[in-house]
Amino acid sequence: MTTTLFTNARLIDPEAGTDHQGWLLLRDGRIADKGTAGDEPAADEKVDCGGQCLAPGIVDIGIKVCEPGERHKESYKSAGRAAAAGGVTTMITRPDTTPCIDTPEALEFITRRAQADAPVKVLPMAALTKGREGREMTEIGFLMDAGAVAFTDCDHVLTETKVFSRALTYAKSLDALVVAHPQEPGLSKGAAATSGKFASLRGLPAVSPMAERMGLDRDIALLEMTGAKYHADQITTARALPALERAKRNGLDITAGTSIHHLTLNELDVADYRTFFKVKPPLRAEDDRLAVIEAVKSGLIDIISSMHTPQDEESKRLPFEEAAAGAVAMETLLPAALRLYHGEYLDLPTLFRALSLNPANRLGLTSGRLSKGAPADLVLFDPDVPFVLDRFKLHSKSQNTPFDGQRMQGRVLATYVAGNPVYRS
Repeated sequence: MTTTLFTNARLIDPEAGTDHQGWLLLRDGRIADKGTAGDEPAADEKVDCGGQCLAPGIVDIGIKVCEPGERHKESYKSAGRAAAAGGVTTMITRPDTTPCIDTPEALEFITRRAQADAPVKVLPMAALTKGREGREMTEIGFLMDAGAVAFTDCDHVLTETKVFSRALTYAKSLDALVVAHPQEPGLSKGAAATSGKFASLRGLPAVSPMAERMGLDRDIALLEMTGAKYHADQITTARALPALERAKRNGLDITAGTSIHHLTLNELDVADYRTFFKVKPPLRAEDDRLAVIEAVKSGLIDIISSMHTPQDEESKRLPFEEAAAGAVAMETLLPAALRLYHGEYLDLPTLFRALSLNPANRLGLTSGRLSKGAPADLVLFDPDVPFVLDRFKLHSKSQNTPFDGQRMQGRVLATYVAGNPVYRS
C-alpha cells in the first residue's frame, strides 16, 4: 500500500472545529493519520502544501446535470471538470432532467454515464413522484436499490397534501431521505423577485417571503404526522427560521440548506434586470441574507449548496420575468463562500461544517472530515489570492454565473478524490 504525506498544511477540520498547521497521512485512498508540524512520519510520496489550507472536499447537494435531454447545457464530463476545479469531490445530482429520473432504468443510465465521464464521485437523487407531477409516488424501494441517495421533486412543490403524506410515510418505512422545496406555490407562481420597494420600482412580479414560511409550516406538520427524514433544500428568509428552530427543538428529523447565492447576494444585485442574478427562490433583502448567515453560523441551517443550475444563453437573454432561473455555481462555490470568511461572518471550520461535514452526515457518507479512516477526498486552496472571475474560463458548458467580472478572493489549488489528484491549478 502506498502512502502520501501532505506536509506544511493548514488543516481545516470541521469535525473537531480546528484550524492549525500540521500534516496529513494518506494510505490506500484513505486518511491514515494526522498531526502537528514537527513529527511527520515517513511516506512513499510527499506533497508540500506551502502553508495553504487543506480541507475535506465539498459535498454539494442539489446539482443539476442536464443529462439526459439537454447535454448542450451541461454533461457529466463538463460538470465533473467544474466540480473538480471548484473543490467539490462529491456531487449529489438532482432528477429534474428531460425526462426526469423517476425509474431504476433512468437512474442506472445516468450512473453509468457519471462513472465513465466524471472525475469526482456522483451520487444521484431520484424523483419523489412520477414525472415530478405530484400525483403518484415513484418506486422508492427499487430506486434506492439502484443507488438513489434521496428523493425530491426539486422546485415542483407537491400541492396534493395526501400524496405527499403517503410518500413521506412510505419513505419513513424505508428510512429514505426526502428533499423538498419549501414554498407556497400559489403565492410564488410567476414571481421573479422578492416583494418590496425594489421589486415595485422595477415593476417585477414578486413573492412575499411569507410564501417560504407557509410552505415550510405545511411540510413540518406533515413531518409531525409521518416521522419521515426531511431536508429543506433552500431556506432563504428570516421569517422561516423560527419555524425551523421549533421543528428541530421538537425532535423532528429535519435539516435545512441554503444556496451560496442567497448568502452572498441580495435583491439589489438584480440592478438593471440582470438575468444572471435570477435564481429560484429569488434573491432576498439584505436583512434576510444576514439572518440566514447567522443561522448557518449557529447551526440552525445545516448545509450550504451551490444549487448549480446551468442555463444556455438563449434562455437567459430574455426580459427578466421571462428568463430562466438558475446559475452555475460549483466552480465559484468556494471563492464565493470565502467572502463569508473574509467578511468575518464565519470561520473556516464552520464554513466547511456546512460545505462538507453536514451534507455527508445527512446522507450517511463517511467523507466530509479529516478523521482517521475517512476517504481521502480533499481540497487544497489558497484563501487569500485575489482574482477577477471570467465566466468564459469556467469548465461548465453554460456560463450563467452572477459573479462574472467580480473580484473574488480564494482559489482551489488542487482537488483529490480517494487520494488521487483530479485537478491542479
